Parts: sequence; C-alpha cells; structure tokens
Amino acid sequence: MKASINQTLIESGEKERLKEMLRNKLIECGWRDQLKAYCKEVVRRKGLKHVTVDDLVTEITPKGRELVPDDVKKELLHRIRAFLAQQKELTSDKIPY
Repeated sequence: MKASINQTLIESGEKERLKEMLRNKLIECGWRDQLKAYCKEVVRRKGLKHVTVDDLVTEITPKGRELVPDDVKKELLHRIRAFLAQQKELTSDKIPY
C-alpha cells in the first residue's frame, strides 16, 4: 500500500509539491539553521579529519527528525491525507454502478 501511495504521489506531481512546501516550512521555522549549527558542532567535537560524511549523516539524522516542529509534521500529514481523499473521490467517480 505504501508503494502504491508513493507511486500516486509521484505520478501526480504531488510529491514534488509536498517536498517544496516542506523545504520552505523548514527554512521559515529555522530548522535548517539549527541543523547546520548542529553539524558544525559535531565536526568540531570529532575533528575535521576524523569525521566522514557517513558519520555526519548517521549522527545528525535523528537530531534532524527531532527538530522538525510538530505543526510542520501535522500540516504535511494533513496535506497527504487530503490528497489521498481527493484521489479516492476521483477514483470512485469513475466506477460505474
């Protein structure tokens, strides 16, 4: 089911619109700046010569998810649900009775 939803989002172009909305919301709320500062902190702590990109991604991913504001998560979920409801309506209109 997850794959089907993802395919529908991609085919309709909705996935790109959602990604753009999310990117803008995260910039507006300062998430990007917070994560950038956290990255710098990790590099300082580990030392530039001792940190790899993989290490950095592994360390900052949980922090990045934690820093996403609840209202941004809720809005994204709401938009996905609304899109799926709209798709369901469009599909049910095509079924002959």
